[in-house]
Amino acid sequence: MTLHVEKVGLEAILPLRALFLKEANCQIRYNAVHERGWSDSYLISLDGRTAGYGSIKGREIPDRDTVFEFFVMPNFREDSKEIFRGLLLAARPKFIDCQSNTPVFPSLIEDFAHGIHADVVLFADDHVTDLAVRGAVARVRHENDRIFSHTAEPVGSHVIELNGEVVATGGFLTYYNPPFADLYMEVHAEFRRRGIGSFLVQELKRECYLAGHVPAARTGVENKASRATLAKAGLRECGMMLVGELDPQGL
Repeated sequence: MTLHVEKVGLEAILPLRALFLKEANCQIRYNAVHERGWSDSYLISLDGRTAGYGSIKGREIPDRDTVFEFFVMPNFREDSKEIFRGLLLAARPKFIDCQSNTPVFPSLIEDFAHGIHADVVLFADDHVTDLAVRGAVARVRHENDRIFSHTAEPVGSHVIELNGEVVATGGFLTYYNPPFADLYMEVHAEFRRRGIGSFLVQELKRECYLAGHVPAARTGVENKASRATLAKAGLRECGMMLVGELDPQGL
């Protein structure tokens, strides 16, 4: 078996990445990293035939130390472990950042990394809800709206108004892989635990679909309140971001 790993431009892996995205069929958290030029791409061949690709991320060239995408064509998957080993030997990353609901990569990380743990929970839309909060109205944000101070999320394009006051804002980001978009929202601290967050997420889901996107979301593993809010609005936990340190002795 002759394995060849070559550092290439992003364009060289795009046909393979299209297959990866189709098979994954989910929101890819680090999709924009490629477009922003924050990744190095590696094309992998086995016995002279294209077998897959790997991607290493980091905003600056010296920081390219984390493998975050790895894909092998179905007809080469019995050799996935050796192919991944070849990528690690060629690129020499120090860390892994693996999305658990993607093909191939998650099944390999325990063989090469230690200290693996989840830091982010990923959500996909699951079912339609019919939530309501008495007196609350969901609408598009107006220029003259008085917006409360946000501490975690940006001010969104949509708001929840309650008794004439904006008590929550939210929106969705579209720089993820089509057709997926990422929902976000923040509720005024004085109005939390009233179902307003789930009501807003429900309405954002509808707006997202009307705009031609499929809603998805994410939150920190330790953020139990956010996880409950998303679940109540009809989203389900579909994966996690698994991070760990690669063991050079294991190669």
